Amino acid sequence: MLLEKLFLNILIVLAPVLLQSVFGERWRNDPSPIVMGALYGTASSLCLLFSYYELDLYWDLRYVPLVISSIYWGPLAGIVNYMMILLMRTYLGGDALLFGYISMTLSFIIPFVASFKIKGFTGSSRIKAAILVSLSPLMVMLLILMSYVSLYKGFETFDLAIIPAMLSFGILLVLGTWLSSLLQEIHEERFRMKVQIQKAEKMKTLGELAASIAHEVRNPLTVVQGFLQLMRPNEQGKNQQYLNIAMEELRRAESIINDYLNFSKPKLTKLESFSFSDVLNNIIVLLTPMAMKNCVEITVSLEDHIYIFSDRGQLQQALVNVIKNAIEATPAGGEVKVSLKRLVGRAEIKVIDNGKGMTKEQLSRIGNLFYSTKDVGTGLGTAVSIRIIETMNGEMNYESEEGVGTTVTITLPL
Repeated sequence: MLLEKLFLNILIVLAPVLLQSVFGERWRNDPSPIVMGALYGTASSLCLLFSYYELDLYWDLRYVPLVISSIYWGPLAGIVNYMMILLMRTYLGGDALLFGYISMTLSFIIPFVASFKIKGFTGSSRIKAAILVSLSPLMVMLLILMSYVSLYKGFETFDLAIIPAMLSFGILLVLGTWLSSLLQEIHEERFRMKVQIQKAEKMKTLGELAASIAHEVRNPLTVVQGFLQLMRPNEQGKNQQYLNIAMEELRRAESIINDYLNFSKPKLTKLESFSFSDVLNNIIVLLTPMAMKNCVEITVSLEDHIYIFSDRGQLQQALVNVIKNAIEATPAGGEVKVSLKRLVGRAEIKVIDNGKGMTKEQLSRIGNLFYSTKDVGTGLGTAVSIRIIETMNGEMNYESEEGVGTTVTITLPL
């Protein structure tokens, strides 16, 4: 009877993840922790409702959804789940209600603390963490059982035949946690891949459109630039000044067109081995006047003897855009930190500012063409930087919190 109930509990435990897979397309990209806590709390409540009653105690897998909701959706989701378990346990009542409250509270402490500690875990690391955390309610249940038997029943009335059932309970608790976390990781990976595919298709379309427009616009601009150059020697005074301004604006327009072409299909034309720290030092020297003008301090921490084989010019363009954006986002008196360190087979650059930061919605749109958090901007520089880093087989990730600042992490193969 116990095993039948526990296997039913496993089906209930897996239900929230399966529902996410079925109805996930209609959900928002970032579901509310309260909603997810209520979903997993419903699973915990159903586990408790269909539990096995023995020794005046309820045997079920209510803590599996509690662990999963806390680890994957944060402390708020865990609290909602915990409150729903308390309500269901109160509804069921029983002689050991006080022990039930104690066991549920003790079992919630470790998942609640873990929800803060393993926030950045992903993949197999998060699965292992979930399994380890699930052992805490198991230990609590066994401790409560021993305490209850010794205080109220006496060990002489304890049926040793329940020991195999208790072992089965522990195994199924860990198994349920493993299956739930594994399915959750598969669901999240599938969702990430779909978003990446959609973004890649969108970027490809925009890139082709940008390249087509850039090619068409470049031809008349070249003609206009040629005629202006012919006119310059024959003009003096104000006309000469106006021609110089017109030529400067044409060069700026050509630079923008080149950015669009780079976004469409970045080309690493000149591959060479060079010192990464030298490139970053040159960029810092280049952007220091801008930082001083904005009353922003740039602090640098660079490891030496890190060499990369790539296109120096393209890399410098990408990094200039990133650091320039950080300076512009930082208020007067703020700081931009630039660091470089060696990882296993890769180099990591971090650009950290303490500016206004971004919301989750803004963060999700970073890198999209024609989107910028600036009052005046097209987002072209960021989009080009991301494409250049990707062309170099690197990765560029953004982390941001509104009112705190933004961290850009770039990793490139050595």
